[in-house]
Amino acid sequence: MKMTGRRRTPSPAPAAYDRGVTMASTAQTQSRDSDRDHSGVTASAPPEGPPASSTAAVPETPGGRGLPTILRRRLVPFDTRLEPYSWLATLVVVAIAAVVRLVGLSHPKGKIFDETYYAKDAWGLVSKGVEWNYKDNVPSYVVHPPLGKWLIGIGEWAFGYSDADGNVVSAGHIMTTSPEFGWRFSAAIIGTLTVLILVRTARRLFGSTVLGCAAGLLLALDGFHLVLSRTALLDVFLLFFIFAAFAALVVDRDHRRRRWLTAMEAGLDPSVPGRAGRLPLRFPESVPWWRLLAAVLLGCALGVKWSALYFVPAFALLVIFWEVGVRRSAGVRRPWRDALLGEIGWLALAGVLILATYIATWSGWFLTDHGYFRHWLADSGKTELPVIGALQNLWHYHSEAYKFHTTLVTPHVYQSWPWQWLLLGRPVAFYWSSDGGCGASSCAAEILLLGTPILWWSFLPALAATAWLGIARRDWRAGAILLCVAAGLLPWFWYAFDGRTMFSFYTAPALPFLILAVTYVLGALIGPAKSPAPAAAAAVRAPVPADGSGRATIELSEETLPAELSNHPAGSDSGGLDRRTVGVIIAGAYVLLVAICFAYFYPVFVGQILPYAEWSARMWLGSRWI
Repeated sequence: MKMTGRRRTPSPAPAAYDRGVTMASTAQTQSRDSDRDHSGVTASAPPEGPPASSTAAVPETPGGRGLPTILRRRLVPFDTRLEPYSWLATLVVVAIAAVVRLVGLSHPKGKIFDETYYAKDAWGLVSKGVEWNYKDNVPSYVVHPPLGKWLIGIGEWAFGYSDADGNVVSAGHIMTTSPEFGWRFSAAIIGTLTVLILVRTARRLFGSTVLGCAAGLLLALDGFHLVLSRTALLDVFLLFFIFAAFAALVVDRDHRRRRWLTAMEAGLDPSVPGRAGRLPLRFPESVPWWRLLAAVLLGCALGVKWSALYFVPAFALLVIFWEVGVRRSAGVRRPWRDALLGEIGWLALAGVLILATYIATWSGWFLTDHGYFRHWLADSGKTELPVIGALQNLWHYHSEAYKFHTTLVTPHVYQSWPWQWLLLGRPVAFYWSSDGGCGASSCAAEILLLGTPILWWSFLPALAATAWLGIARRDWRAGAILLCVAAGLLPWFWYAFDGRTMFSFYTAPALPFLILAVTYVLGALIGPAKSPAPAAAAAVRAPVPADGSGRATIELSEETLPAELSNHPAGSDSGGLDRRTVGVIIAGAYVLLVAICFAYFYPVFVGQILPYAEWSARMWLGSRWI
């Protein structure tokens, strides 16, 4: 059955990219009215929709030009007005993350695993502007950019630092604590902030405070992320900047769609060729500020580790696809051409910002004369011009570091391959000790970089389900999640064929997207909110009064409607427990099992002393985890 309504868009039917069926996939409980705030909608307590007659009334815009309700919903997928209860729930999850990351942060004493490099390099940056070997009093040769170490150094500057090897002791500028707390503090704060951003981003993606908090809680209770958040390594900073950039792009997507809706309400006809059918250029409204912020954050990610580079083309593709999608929804006749012409300049500016931000992270190296390779040209007897010479020296530094990375094949006892990572095939032991009392004849204390097993072993099934649901429902969220997971994991398979030495913590940037995939599937299990009566679907037939513009009528088939307006609502069940209740029980049980599993493994995430038998009982995969 097809229904016809007249609206101010051209005749082509809405593209599959933007079909409203995506609302049904992960409990996207949209409001029934474009003017209603649904920021408080949760998967467990969906709002009741208005009577069918209210849906039939297509609201008039201030300019007197009516737009169909369905178009409004597509262009403004989520209302972001402040909702206090969602923030209260968010703060509870963030508080849990902060407690498990900050309590006992000074344990164990001394530098563990690669802290022996990064904590020392961080203090060199704080004290001399470049990484410095205090033992030999020479600049250190390092192969990672400096921003992550600068962030570690902030904690050392604030709370104090000491290093017996370099004969360094320094009091904190805010307060003096144990030096371990100083060099681990920034990682704990950044890890906690990542949980905050994940909650709000998942809430925006799925339109549900419950699903947003579930995503944040899964990250807060993940052992892999916990260990990285309590250790002075670089990977937690890399993860943070990459995911923050993604979050900024999601906000940019919403803002751009809202701007198209505002322009169309003011009389813009996207079907008109040329400038007249495009968004008006007005400063500052025309500037995609969130997209430019994402570029700065990507530059920061590159300033931590070069592996952030894999996300740059992935994020550029997301921007293009989303811009094409909004133009299709609005009725632009040639959305691909219009999107490329309209966005190529902003993408180029974003590229410039990424590069400029990355170079700025090397400011300590530029502003001093004693960094490694700082005057390589002059030391080699060549002419070194101002500015240009410094850039040439930096390029030489980068080429030497790249050679190191591409020829790193030295075997390591904890190295692993990409196909093992999601299966927890070879976690990395950061710390081990058998000293201390535990009430048994033999004791063990370990910090093992191990993901919470129940959570991590659900990643592969969740990715498969996300791909299936995304294809079946043409859901842009599934595509975005899968693309980012691919950017975080697939490049390492290429290096694996070259025999490069790799470790499981290389998967860190993909972690929040893997959790989004799990959350997406949980939302699909829960299902959409209670569906309205079939009469609501017929309400879309209501025509928008013609104004003589001559624009063609568009046919809206039931296939293109949101789940809320479909005659075949997902998840309806007339007998016994309905589908939604069963889904909530399953999703809640899953999150509870993850929490129990986290509590069981918590001692080996933070280095608590255990009787050897209890420690051994936690080594589920035997020698692979030892």
